[in-house]
Amino acid sequence: MLMSVLLRSVTELCPVYSPFFGSMGITASIVFTVFGGAYGTAKSSVGISSVGVMKPEFIMRSLFPVVFAGVIGLYGLIVCIVLFINVNKSEYSLNRAFLDLGAGLTCGLCGLASGMSIGISGDCGVRGAAQQPKLFVGMLICLIFSEALALYGFIVALIMAATGDNSCVATASTSSSS
Repeated sequence: MLMSVLLRSVTELCPVYSPFFGSMGITASIVFTVFGGAYGTAKSSVGISSVGVMKPEFIMRSLFPVVFAGVIGLYGLIVCIVLFINVNKSEYSLNRAFLDLGAGLTCGLCGLASGMSIGISGDCGVRGAAQQPKLFVGMLICLIFSEALALYGFIVALIMAATGDNSCVATASTSSSS
């Protein structure tokens, strides 16, 4: 009797499909952050191309949005590695899988929003700073705060990936709630 209860709790806490949700978190983390970085790079590159025609000497100073957008993908890559280590453990509970899915979505969607923000503010900022150099510092501040959005998601994702129960054995509180 006790053995059947323990086996049932193990299969309920650690079902076969748990790694699917963790893998979806890994995928969401890298895909959305790379989409955000690509959008930020592409959008701000349009502004850099326009600036290159007006003021070719300003092109090197105009590369800041591209650098900021490129960092977003690194956040997603780091979260992917951390989540992959979680998924490859011998015991992988459904609780852990959902936390990893949430961590991947958090990092990925924050990275996507950040990349869109960097792209739009970078495009306008580079064009404006080429016409009025006093706008350059303001553009950098906008880019820093846009990058901070991805950093917030990265930090929350790491916290989510580091917390939670990964045990497949029912505890007294788990078995009493059934």
